[in-house]
Amino acid sequence: MNKAVIPLAIFVALAGLFFYVLEQMGEGEYNPRDIPTEFIGRPAPAFTLTSLFDPGRQVRSADYQGRPWLLNVWGTWCPECWREHPYLLTLKARGIPIVGIDWRDTREEGQAMLQQNGNPFVAVGFDPDSQLAIDWGVYGAPETFLIDAKGIIRAKHKGALDERSWQEKFAKWFEEKQ
Repeated sequence: MNKAVIPLAIFVALAGLFFYVLEQMGEGEYNPRDIPTEFIGRPAPAFTLTSLFDPGRQVRSADYQGRPWLLNVWGTWCPECWREHPYLLTLKARGIPIVGIDWRDTREEGQAMLQQNGNPFVAVGFDPDSQLAIDWGVYGAPETFLIDAKGIIRAKHKGALDERSWQEKFAKWFEEKQ
């Protein structure tokens, strides 16, 4: 009799945990895509990368100090990056400075995507070997970070940016400045 009670207790505990997580997801309290980052509220890691379009030119984080800006990590291999691309062009039209980082790509593929679909970025760094991605804790694409005028990371969004995520996480930082 004791041997049957232990597996039943384990099953009931696991079922309870499953239904708790399911309930939290239904209430919007748990989103498996929201992985916390220790970077929020801390200085953004400095970077210098070669430009996607001009390997003789550098893209440096220091060039954007003094104003809020977005860092968007993307790649041509990423379906969500293609999906968010039109929205990034919308943000560019609104005057939002976005620095793009072409991650784990070939230079030719990154250039072709932006030439064919429009370039929403004020500058595009090339990160084929994950130099920036490691320093910034990037684990997938697209990921977008908001860096304030003092160089502090204030927000992060994992996944394709859209109007809803823009309003929830980023808009307030730019409305005050425009």
